[in-house]
Amino acid sequence: MEFNIQQVRNDFPILSRQVYGKPLVYLDNGATTQKPRVVIDCINNYHTSLNSSIHRGVHFLSDQATEAFENARETVRRFINARHAHEVIFTPGTTAAINNLAFAFGERYIAPGDEIIVTEMEHHANIVPWQMLCERKQARLKVIPFTDQGLLQTETLQQLINDKTKLIAVIHVSNTLGTVNPVADIISLAHRHSIPVLVDGAQSVQHLSIDVSKTDCDFFVFSGHKAYGPTGIGVLYAKEKWLEEMPPFQGGGEMVDVVTFEKTTWNELPFKFEAGTPNYIGAIALAEALKYLTSLGAGNILEYEHQLLRYGTEKLLALGYVTLYGSAPDKSSILSFNINGVHPYDAGMVLDKAGIAVRTGTHCAQPVMQHFGIDGTIRASLALYNTTDELDILADTLQKVKTMFG
Repeated sequence: MEFNIQQVRNDFPILSRQVYGKPLVYLDNGATTQKPRVVIDCINNYHTSLNSSIHRGVHFLSDQATEAFENARETVRRFINARHAHEVIFTPGTTAAINNLAFAFGERYIAPGDEIIVTEMEHHANIVPWQMLCERKQARLKVIPFTDQGLLQTETLQQLINDKTKLIAVIHVSNTLGTVNPVADIISLAHRHSIPVLVDGAQSVQHLSIDVSKTDCDFFVFSGHKAYGPTGIGVLYAKEKWLEEMPPFQGGGEMVDVVTFEKTTWNELPFKFEAGTPNYIGAIALAEALKYLTSLGAGNILEYEHQLLRYGTEKLLALGYVTLYGSAPDKSSILSFNINGVHPYDAGMVLDKAGIAVRTGTHCAQPVMQHFGIDGTIRASLALYNTTDELDILADTLQKVKTMFG
């Protein structure tokens, strides 16, 4: 279908509101995206007419909710092109998925002296859980550096890999630089050494076409709320062989087969990794969000957002007093920058009064800030409902910020 920006904007009720008497310009999509009406209606409908705990009930509402929940799992499978629906594990989000994986993978595969490789541009959620695992297991964390342009120095990976390397964890799209990392190449190299790879897709699933079978990643994680779905729901995709071998990361209802005081056995996949009552309404609403993205077309979204990114980049650089961080040739919808001589927090406060929502600070990526020797940046993160008019408003307001702070 043709990408009609006004029609798309009409799908998001919040975009019609005002902030401080000015039209909302929402450029904080890297933190969370706004929700289309179909997702909002889905949540309301299930709370008002179909709410019931799934899997355990024998009554009508439970049957209906269970069917919708498992259909949602199938929707996710299709969206990321996993081979099996039982390779899709619902979690509270990306951070929970990585923490859960770090525990389960670590318990099964990590011993003293082993090594895990991450990148210098990772979000804290893909650093700290692995640090905690390394401390727990007396293992070592190694880092792939990036250039000032924001490109991973993947040529160093071959030197970092050795017979102690047990996992590589890499962000697909940097939440601070916008760099789209060459995950397929990294996975191919890793697999030549029989090393599994985790891809953090929190900033890619809403912008790019995802195919976990084609890239052959072992693990892929993302959050619903960054992909136009609700908060509190996310996905851990893992190849069946890893899910079969790893121990569960939580115990309780649903994930068990037989429980005795002598021994407990685990349920089949995927339920082995979904202890307790899951966020079934969140999962169902996430599926609606993914269906919405599918209806717009991944190619259409990518083309439109690239146009926005090029336009926004040109507008910011034309100001002459803006330093932009991240200029990789393959880049997604992130404009991370500073105004020369102005603290990002001060700039963010002025932008807010103009109705412009941006993010300021380190963006949960302090090693990136340390790389550039800065305290933080202003981040304008773009989505499929943003417009060039909004980027004009951003640039005009930045001129006022510069004048105000001299």
